[in-house]
Amino acid sequence: MSNNTITGQINEKALELLQAHPEGVRWSEMLKLLQEAFPDFHPKTINGTVWKLLEKYPDTVEKPEKGLFRLKKKQA
Repeated sequence: MSNNTITGQINEKALELLQAHPEGVRWSEMLKLLQEAFPDFHPKTINGTVWKLLEKYPDTVEKPEKGLFRLKKKQA
């Protein structure tokens, strides 16, 4: 994951937020937190990057219900 790009930085921060909230983060809260972290980034770029989290990280991120993102639990 390259955090030299805008989307790389957003992805890295989104994964950090999910790590800090094992119960998951709602879509609207994720957007709010990322916009606070990156006030100079265009809101649609943040929105599109969050929308693609499942596509980019299918083995890491899950969406157990509409509007909720969380990290997949590790299989023991």
